[in-house]
Amino acid sequence: MFAKTASVVAFLAAVTSALPAGTATTGDKLGSRTYASPAITHTVVAGLGGLHFDPDNVVAQIGDIIEWHYLPANHSVVQSSFGEPCKPLNTGNGFFSGFQPTTSGQAPDVFQIVVQDTNPIWYYCAQTKGNHCQAGMAGVINQNFNSPNTLAAYKANAALTGVSEIPPYIQGGDLTANPNPNGGF
Repeated sequence: MFAKTASVVAFLAAVTSALPAGTATTGDKLGSRTYASPAITHTVVAGLGGLHFDPDNVVAQIGDIIEWHYLPANHSVVQSSFGEPCKPLNTGNGFFSGFQPTTSGQAPDVFQIVVQDTNPIWYYCAQTKGNHCQAGMAGVINQNFNSPNTLAAYKANAALTGVSEIPPYIQGGDLTANPNPNGGF
């Protein structure tokens, strides 16, 4: 954990030093900067410690990348709506990673999406063997914390559904080679 924190601090220091200097001010006012913040890749691990996404609640900015890494045995990620957990958005909308089987370590591929807006994005694992979604393998990106539509409520509603629905094909994101297949999750 310390090594990860140290590398993040080093990265932030390098990025900050490359940014333009602040505008000079007088008195007790602080300098200001105007620049576009770089996109951040948020890693979500499917299957860490059981039927979970870790983390299962991500706060991201527009342009940030969400990247799912898959641990054993055979997980997926499917976009749904708050009102219909464990059911994909209409075909052609949303995303589906396909199933990413692996017997040990991480799956050879990761699935990535780019956050397009700040609306909540609800998702689940469509694995029906063991009813992953109904067992709590669900998550959200940009939950509205001032709404009753919470991740806990989504998971509670998911537990009441029948069998998860599996989309017919991979869509809505990029399935790409795992950039860090030996990462220690």
